[in-house]
Amino acid sequence: MHKPDYVFIGLIGVIVVFGLVMLSSASSAVAYEKFGDSYWYLKHQIIFGLLPGLAVFFIMARTDYRKWKKYALPFLAVSVVLLFLVFIPGLGAGYGRAKSWINIFGVSLQPSEIVKLTFLIYLAAWLSGRREHDIKDTYSSFVPFVSILGIISFLMAVQPDIGTLSIIALISLVVYFAAGAPILHLGWISGAGALLFFILIKIAPYRAARFMTFLHPELDPQGIGYHINQALLAIGSGGFFGLGLGLSRQKFQYLPEVAGDSIFAVIAEELGFLFAVGLIIFFIFLALRGFKIAKSVPDGFGRLLAIGITSWFVFQAFINIGAMLSLLPITGIPLPFISYGGTALTVGLAAAGIMANISKNCRE
Repeated sequence: MHKPDYVFIGLIGVIVVFGLVMLSSASSAVAYEKFGDSYWYLKHQIIFGLLPGLAVFFIMARTDYRKWKKYALPFLAVSVVLLFLVFIPGLGAGYGRAKSWINIFGVSLQPSEIVKLTFLIYLAAWLSGRREHDIKDTYSSFVPFVSILGIISFLMAVQPDIGTLSIIALISLVVYFAAGAPILHLGWISGAGALLFFILIKIAPYRAARFMTFLHPELDPQGIGYHINQALLAIGSGGFFGLGLGLSRQKFQYLPEVAGDSIFAVIAEELGFLFAVGLIIFFIFLALRGFKIAKSVPDGFGRLLAIGITSWFVFQAFINIGAMLSLLPITGIPLPFISYGGTALTVGLAAAGIMANISKNCRE
């Protein structure tokens, strides 16, 4: 065992600090409008996200990651129970169309964010404990994998939290195929995913409207297309160098969710193309460093866990940024370590702590 990968930790640290600065700026107008305090979102992010996140980061970084493998089944049980809790009257809380939060003593938690990590640990443990022949076998591997993922997906779809579901499904597939699953299984899952996507659109017309807006954002700029049009306006008005930190115009009640999934648009507006591209490059470096750690881990559990965590951070970032650039439909996915959300920041730092511990055990 040697020192942790300080480059990976440093990249996370820079993104977190940058996120706090941008959250303070992006949320100032809406925070003052709602709470009479321009720093309300920043304070809550520090108290309920950063401080507990740093605590669990150091705990995870000091705890041998291999210990988590023996808790695989309890982690799966925790994942299912957490997703059930949002449906309990008096405990579950809604925001918009989604009922994806629980309230405990006045503190809101988003169980699906915790499930990203607990379910990932379960998958890495389960798949790393199977022989290569079993991984390639339909009944020994594919059917159980699809069944378990199907249960998690169903519980998230009925909330509904399709954005988080897409991230969990994506990282689950990455881990599954990194474990050695055949390409044929990918075709079956892709077909099932396309069918599920069609069904979800059919049962909720607003999703069809969002998809049409993604294809044609000019169709309803004051209605369903308002969000993406305002985001593109913010990004375009930033130019190469930006309007200046704190000088966004769109954050003044024009752009929805400025503290959440739209924060990248404010970053581009205030700091310009240069910093926006710089942030993307940081996530690319994070991906390269994370996959380097995964490649050097001596055991299958650590390798799959590192691949899953790295894929989670990077894919979620690129899906969020892609949505703000109208390259992907808007799904409400936050920008990791930057968007407002105490649960997301805490769990993300916990996962980063696990990566730090894994990196201590790498061959090089």
